[in-house]
Amino acid sequence: MFTGIIEEVGKVKMIQRGNITKMAVECKKALDGVKIGDSIAVNGVCLTVTNIGKDLFTSDIMYETLKTSNLGSLKIGSIVNLERALSISGRLNGHIVTGHVDTVGAIIEKNKINGTTTFKIKIDERYSKYVADKGSVAVDGISLTVVESSASYFTVSIIPHTEINTTLNIKRIGDTVNIEVDILSKYAERLLTKKNVDEFLIENYL
Repeated sequence: MFTGIIEEVGKVKMIQRGNITKMAVECKKALDGVKIGDSIAVNGVCLTVTNIGKDLFTSDIMYETLKTSNLGSLKIGSIVNLERALSISGRLNGHIVTGHVDTVGAIIEKNKINGTTTFKIKIDERYSKYVADKGSVAVDGISLTVVESSASYFTVSIIPHTEINTTLNIKRIGDTVNIEVDILSKYAERLLTKKNVDEFLIENYL
């Protein structure tokens, strides 16, 4: 589990494509206390550390992960957001992020307003129902608060600290971003759906 608070921005140093893609990422802080088998979120995607070198870790990426995230578009030199898995004693400063990306969105607007940067992000309508005004959403692994939401897009407003210390400072209109909706909204939907089914069965068949 993660929190969406980016610890470091890393750089892709190696990509070896195949049935299982191997990727090496250069970083420092994100390796502190990490051992082989631990998890690191790369642009919001939970990856298992398979090897550790000097200021470097390697992970294997399955085809399904490449297909359902923007990791497939990374190349040597690409900058990525990094976060180690949350420890039991850690603080939940963002929101609960699983590292399982739901969909890939695209930046359709980027504006500077009163010292902050606002992004409008297109989202698949299958997932927009889980995004609510003032709710939480993870964008490339970054925990953000939704300013406005609709059936096809949502907007977020970024303070300078977040923009400077994440990949958002290099994002442009048309760039893709990994989106993970708030897992709590999915649980709520499932519970409500089950409740409605139970009530229907009781009313009609019991």
